[in-house]
Amino acid sequence: MPDDLATPGLQGLDAIRDWVVSAGLNGLSEADLLQGFCRRCQAAGIPLVRAVVIIDTLHPIFEGRAFPWRSDGALVEDMVEYGPTLDGEAADMWQRSVFFHMLLAGLTEKRCWLEKGDGMQFAKFTELGDEGITDCVAHIHHFSPDGALGGMDCVYSYWGTDRAGGFSAAERAALSGLLPSLALGIKAKSLARIAGTLTQVYLGRDAGQRVLSGRISRGVTDRINAVLWYSDLRGYTRISDSATPDQIIPLLNDYADAVVSAIHNAGGDVLKLIGDGTLAIFKADDPADACRCALEAEAQLRRRLRELKQRRVAEGQPVTDLYLGLHIGDVFYGNIGSQDRLDFTVVGPAVNEVARIASMCRSVDRHVVMSSDFAAHSPHDSRTRLVSVGRYALRGVGRAQELFTLDPGLL
Repeated sequence: MPDDLATPGLQGLDAIRDWVVSAGLNGLSEADLLQGFCRRCQAAGIPLVRAVVIIDTLHPIFEGRAFPWRSDGALVEDMVEYGPTLDGEAADMWQRSVFFHMLLAGLTEKRCWLEKGDGMQFAKFTELGDEGITDCVAHIHHFSPDGALGGMDCVYSYWGTDRAGGFSAAERAALSGLLPSLALGIKAKSLARIAGTLTQVYLGRDAGQRVLSGRISRGVTDRINAVLWYSDLRGYTRISDSATPDQIIPLLNDYADAVVSAIHNAGGDVLKLIGDGTLAIFKADDPADACRCALEAEAQLRRRLRELKQRRVAEGQPVTDLYLGLHIGDVFYGNIGSQDRLDFTVVGPAVNEVARIASMCRSVDRHVVMSSDFAAHSPHDSRTRLVSVGRYALRGVGRAQELFTLDPGLL
């Protein structure tokens, strides 16, 4: 088809734009948004067979996400998450991409007519040409500085056809007119995804969900009964005084990863990382189930710490042990703070008590110590593994109580 001829069959473009806006407002996922958009473009006469939409994000691990689409029904992942592109193979691939070239050249749209050899110097486009794609159009839709969030400052996309002669001028113009609406819908969903990620990463999974559901008013709390977990590193002050500064953060990260992973895998929620300390809760309708989950997390943590210490010793890095206190009781769970700075956390005497119980690990030379209430609420098969370490008066706690630990002979 001559490139300068319009395509008479193009129709329904306004309906596509209306659908994209409605789907974006309804929170359709990026993958579903892209698939619905491409199918509607095909029905309108735009001969799409391939598409990829890419948007950077704000995430502690991933730099961004790509959403691919194929018309032939070949199995592709709905979403591909990618890490930093600052160095190594990822940086090389990025610097050989059409988008890197466009950014350097200040372009927002670029046609690569693959069947004529145009664009074959770009990563991925050589592969597309070998697969029969004849033409690709790449777009970058930039956000204003006020609309950017971290590295998320634009939407990248490319669109391919396998028709001889490629896209017509009218088809390329139709895509250009439709894509801003799609980019806005992708951005809206990605922002919602970022909000969910950040609240869970910084507040915890359950607390993050509660905040996103609207529980953000100061003083709004729930009285809950939960198992409380408080752990910290043994001899951290000594280690931080003797270790080099560049060893401290990796040490904290390694041990925090072991603790948080064990808690999450057992169904708990981490509320706070306080230096080398971790405050978490386990909730369940039956207190015995919550205690069982906490004990499972402790067992997982012991296994993880053994593996971690072996690795760090082999690397010549400092290692330590961990102290853990477990308690169960009523706490207030919700928003506490000032008008300008709130914290979603737990408060109450039980929180102070679990910290005091954890500090007793040093006195009794055990890595885990549990309150008498925790022991009493634990399931029967777990109680048979507990042994008393004596009766103690805890600082700041009104009553003396018997404390327990795991039977060393059963570990």
